[in-house]
Amino acid sequence: MIVTLAVMMLWGLPTHAPKAETTGRQVAAGQTLALTTDAPDPVNPTGPWGKRVTTERFEKALRVVINSVIFRSSGQDLTTAGTYTEMTSRLAEPVLLGLAVLAMRSRVKR
Repeated sequence: MIVTLAVMMLWGLPTHAPKAETTGRQVAAGQTLALTTDAPDPVNPTGPWGKRVTTERFEKALRVVINSVIFRSSGQDLTTAGTYTEMTSRLAEPVLLGLAVLAMRSRVKR
């Protein structure tokens, strides 16, 4: 989980949270109102690592990692690297946790 947390902090979280935009048009005579809501794609973080490793990004990455391992849904907008990291951690971390439990069980039995 620590490796996943570090990857999320450095490359997985977007620079800024994408904000949804609602655009529309109104036709007065015909009483027609059409609205469209779009969310832009997350922007990959750039710049030196020192600016990416902050307490705010640490907290957000920690929430994403814990939610993806325990509750199976982080509900966050992630970059492409973050999405693949989350999918990989969903498979690998429960397997590693199970192997750790089996290793402790075999030590206790002796």
